[in-house]
Amino acid sequence: MPASNESQAPSVNREVADLLDAGTLQQARYMLNGMAPEDAAHLIESSPPNSRAVLWSLVDEENRSELLAALGEELKGQFAADMDSEELAALSTEIETDDLVDILQQLPGKASYDVLQAMSVQDRQRVSEALSYPENTAGGLMNTDTVTVRPMHSIDVVMRYLRRHSEIPDMTDNIFVVNRKDEFIGTLPLARILVSDPNNTVREIMVTDIEPIPVMMNDAEIAKRFERRDWVSAPVVDENGKLLGRITIDDIVDVIREDADHSLMGLAGLDEEEDTFSPVLKTTPRRAIWLGINLLTTFIAASVINLFQDAIDKVVVLAILMPIVASMGGVAGTQTLTIVIRGLAVGHIEAHNFRWLLNREFMVGVINALLWSVVVAIAAVLWFGDIRIGAIIATAMVITLVTAAIAGATLPLLLQRFNIDPAIAGGVVLTTVTDVVGFMSFLGLATLVYA
Repeated sequence: MPASNESQAPSVNREVADLLDAGTLQQARYMLNGMAPEDAAHLIESSPPNSRAVLWSLVDEENRSELLAALGEELKGQFAADMDSEELAALSTEIETDDLVDILQQLPGKASYDVLQAMSVQDRQRVSEALSYPENTAGGLMNTDTVTVRPMHSIDVVMRYLRRHSEIPDMTDNIFVVNRKDEFIGTLPLARILVSDPNNTVREIMVTDIEPIPVMMNDAEIAKRFERRDWVSAPVVDENGKLLGRITIDDIVDVIREDADHSLMGLAGLDEEEDTFSPVLKTTPRRAIWLGINLLTTFIAASVINLFQDAIDKVVVLAILMPIVASMGGVAGTQTLTIVIRGLAVGHIEAHNFRWLLNREFMVGVINALLWSVVVAIAAVLWFGDIRIGAIIATAMVITLVTAAIAGATLPLLLQRFNIDPAIAGGVVLTTVTDVVGFMSFLGLATLVYA
């Protein structure tokens, strides 16, 4: 069944788009409001800018809160900016705290203030507390919708307490156990409640070896804990151990996806929140900056080539073979760079194991350099009938590939030490290094040999 539903999604999106093009808005409204919020959000995000506004206007008021929470950051802020403060304040009772905080963070300061003032005192206090924490910390991710019990209560009392609720928060796999000061003590899994004697106390069956998440812990470390321990939810505490809220797996999936987007888009120098359908005037400046930085680095490589202009004039074959060395070095370096950046992102690389990784990459670089240098040397000799050119390009390739392996392994850590994101800057720096070393070694050796 899931596969069938998945295969039908594109046709539904296409059908809604066709209805918009035909001006049949009433039928498009019916289909859009009949979709799950996540599917409707995906449809809007997959539409060009002029269609997005129309689709949003077709969403019924009672469906807007869930749909708004499911949208990406940029669109979430865009649609929220068009809503009045009373309408946004009404959302505070309908969507989770972390989603509301995401929306308010996209608004200008005055608009965000107006929304807070329009909320009830209780909702305002809840949201203001969440807004006081940085976005990429546990405090910025947490929800305050927790269910708590005391350790002295019996399971029968807990069951009667739960039945008094019309519903419990989504993804509740544990009830949190706190003392009279609301300090976190442990968790009470729902599975244990169902199979335990009703006369048992919470203290007898609760789990006490759960390490709560400090409110200022960064989201990357939180994601690692969820991954290692297979958590569905986890408690968040302040510096005194007081329970503040909880983080659920859906928030962590968002963190993991954002980190993956950051790494992927960063390799091209783009913002991870880059909208696929951003307008031309918004997209162009972002890419122009990256192209300008890349242009500066290419001038460095070009200046190295210029140093050997006389040698190139005398031996034209050098100009033909020159790109091979730089290209091979760039690919080898990028392979190592990608492995190291990924290792840093998932927390695999630390001080105690980096030396082993560096040695591994060095040996891989040496083996590949020897293998492909022989292949290229033979091809060059057969092509141009000059054994000297084969020896030159083979030597240059060994130097370049080994340098690329070392640079690819060490650059991410060096950039990280200077608080520079290796996902963004690593590719540019590495390309510059491999180009300069490749051209310098190849043309330098050629100059010596043919002088």
